[in-house]
Amino acid sequence: LNASGLDILGERDLDLVLQRVVDEAKALIGTRYGALSVVGLDGDIEQFLTSSIDGTRRAMIGAPPRGRGLLGVPLRQGDRLILDNLTDDSRSVGFPEYHPPMRSLLAVPVETKSGIIGNLYLSERLDGAPFTRANAETLERIATQAALAIENARLHREIHGEAIAEERGRIAHEMHDTIAQVLGYVNTKAQAVETLLAAGEQERAAEHLAQLAEAAREAYADVRENVLGLRASSGTERDFRGALRAYLGRWQEMSGVTVQFDADLKAIQNLSMEPAVELQLLRIIQEALTNVRKHARTDTVSLRFSEANGWIEAVVEDEGRGFSAAESGAVGVPRFGLATMRERAEAVGGELTVSPRPGGGTIVRARVPVRHRAMRGE
Repeated sequence: LNASGLDILGERDLDLVLQRVVDEAKALIGTRYGALSVVGLDGDIEQFLTSSIDGTRRAMIGAPPRGRGLLGVPLRQGDRLILDNLTDDSRSVGFPEYHPPMRSLLAVPVETKSGIIGNLYLSERLDGAPFTRANAETLERIATQAALAIENARLHREIHGEAIAEERGRIAHEMHDTIAQVLGYVNTKAQAVETLLAAGEQERAAEHLAQLAEAAREAYADVRENVLGLRASSGTERDFRGALRAYLGRWQEMSGVTVQFDADLKAIQNLSMEPAVELQLLRIIQEALTNVRKHARTDTVSLRFSEANGWIEAVVEDEGRGFSAAESGAVGVPRFGLATMRERAEAVGGELTVSPRPGGGTIVRARVPVRHRAMRGE
């Protein structure tokens, strides 16, 4: 029971939490079927997850139950149910077509301080024996752990959403600053071209026009990269590794630069970062790669991770031409982004260092705090 609880509490994704609760309960008590209902604000069942019923049969059964019959008893009354033959109960409304046959039922409410948020159901013990009071007490303990895990996952989702909203505002501000600088630069160059053409200096005017075109191309690449970064960091359905993989794939296609990195990201497999930390680390990596594209003049860059003593370090290293700390971009418009990356790291209690690479190139190191996920005990 303790190991099952650690497994459940160690997960943060709400959908995975719900499925894990059902699977752990079914395995722990030893039943053929398991299910978990989650209620919405209107009191009706809004999610119904099952274990041992495949997707094809679920689709054939049709819409999930609404909790009007036996399945709603623990929800409405907060009581456990132990039935040897559920079809004999007057509250039973029967099964829909294609539903697998079930006789026994053990059901308990999933309750938090704010009230009952769902029900946990088991049916058909594998040994054929009826459900006992001890089984019910065990399932109630699982339901208590499930309630904590569900609340944690919901809170994580809310915090993640707030972090994404804040990050969108930050990116919008950065894009606004970049575009404002580009427009200012374009205006200055346009006036210079106009003056030079009036003076009959066509060659110098052509030089300014070429610089203007380069600035426009660079600004376009910056905007595309920012949009790509926003899409990669805003998907609540992805964890950090999934978001990073998606970003790297698209970024390589767009930039033409190959990223050499640990495809499995094993260094962070059993680590759990706060939503704000995940978001800022992802954005730091994105900014570092943007700098590689804009300044390094190289076709490869490496990305690696390491973890020690509650910290994870991400290192972006290239063998390009290096940089000057005072460098501001090829045409004087885009900023290098060092200050932004440092601000992001420090905002979540981390740190960032940038140093020249021996033999040429640049090394960017970002360290952020992490915590270990609860691991299953022996």
